Amino acid sequence: VSETLDYFVVATGESSLQLKALEDGVRERLKAAALLPKGVEGPSNRWVLLDYGHIVVHLMSPEARTFYDLEGLWADAERLAVAPA
Repeated sequence: VSETLDYFVVATGESSLQLKALEDGVRERLKAAALLPKGVEGPSNRWVLLDYGHIVVHLMSPEARTFYDLEGLWADAERLAVAPA
């Protein structure tokens, strides 16, 4: 069964500790919603990718985010404003 990507989340962590905390937070929240990742790339001190099928989460260092410019690659995609919880 082919799935489509509905949401592409990009977030920045200022240090490897922040990236790990972001990863843990995403995993905990989605696990509580009965969602487990289908795949994980990383973790590294620059970029972690969590693939949940319809949702792909990119947690990146500021340098990696600037270098890979995912927002530029997906410039025509609809953007949703998200307020911190």
